[in-house]
Amino acid sequence: MKKILFSTLALFALFLNSCTTGDDSTPSGPTTENLSGNLTTNLRLENNGTEYVLNGTLLVKDGATLTIDAGVTIKALAGGTDVYILVEKGGKIIADGTPSNPIRFTSNASNPAPGDWGGLIINGKAPVSRQSGSASNAATEVNNSIFFGGDVIADDSGILDYVILEYTGARIDDEAEHNGLTLNGVGSGTTISNIFIKNGDDDAIEFFGGTVNASNILVVNPKDDMFDFSQGYVGTCTNLYGIREAGYTAVTSDPRGVEADGNLDGNSPTDINQSNFTINGLTIIHNGGIDLTDAIKVRRGATATITNAYVAVGASSTFADFIDLEDSKGNATSSTNITAVGNSANGLDINDNKNAPGATLTVSNGTTVSVSSGLFSWTGYSF
Repeated sequence: MKKILFSTLALFALFLNSCTTGDDSTPSGPTTENLSGNLTTNLRLENNGTEYVLNGTLLVKDGATLTIDAGVTIKALAGGTDVYILVEKGGKIIADGTPSNPIRFTSNASNPAPGDWGGLIINGKAPVSRQSGSASNAATEVNNSIFFGGDVIADDSGILDYVILEYTGARIDDEAEHNGLTLNGVGSGTTISNIFIKNGDDDAIEFFGGTVNASNILVVNPKDDMFDFSQGYVGTCTNLYGIREAGYTAVTSDPRGVEADGNLDGNSPTDINQSNFTINGLTIIHNGGIDLTDAIKVRRGATATITNAYVAVGASSTFADFIDLEDSKGNATSSTNITAVGNSANGLDINDNKNAPGATLTVSNGTTVSVSSGLFSWTGYSF
């Protein structure tokens, strides 16, 4: 068995320890490589039959690139909050899969469950919301000693394309948790497309500031929000599809389809560079058999332009509000403009909305799904 470790004490980025038999012969069977520590030089994970195990925290440091070949699977030790990948500012991840050979990040547990591991975090140098005169700099939620943000709008943190993330979202406490995919101050030079996130213990995907665009994102069974925007995110998302299956429970008191804040948690209402983002194509299907708080929630100084949205519910599945633009810490801005179609079958009340002064809501009844499920045929998910 081979074991890869990364050490800050060594000049080299990794050590390779080989276990051999007593007669020094090479052991038979597949090779296992364990990944953790600090990656300080480039590393490529090849699709050559090696079993890759994430057995701790892996930090991709400034100047290093982690390249993952199409078809590679990384199995994360079911270690909760201590097992995750974080690409720091100046580091890169190149996970460029294909429809027939996607890249998969999953749990190594025999019976995998949401929250088995902490997911994938990317930190970039793009702007975040902040007080006027303050630096565009913020601490990573799950590791306050590592920062993100800056003034590089087109910052490039790499590529995620045809990537699957499963059983993520380990929770630290009620104020800090891991998501499936966390994008912290990620710049528009980064490619985020064709992503499938399923069975996570918190949000599926969350954008903390940044300018990155994302397209063709399928999320299934997040226990909190499907799509979360905060801290000054100003990019464009195209073709977002969220599903909560029957019987899948929530872990928070306010799970939503879309949740958007202008600043971080509404605690800095006078921030500059607050969230002003666009969604072109959004489908939310709620079959969970429970009450979710909102299909779409925009608040706390955020500006959202959402077009071609579609929402439907299954039997005994409800939303407390269809669209809600109000909040005690600040409403959505008057520039917010949302066009949505709701399928009133199964009791969905498309008129149960809370508008903000000056904002525009255009809501109608219909049955045409806005985002084609065919975009996600590569995932093998049965719609």
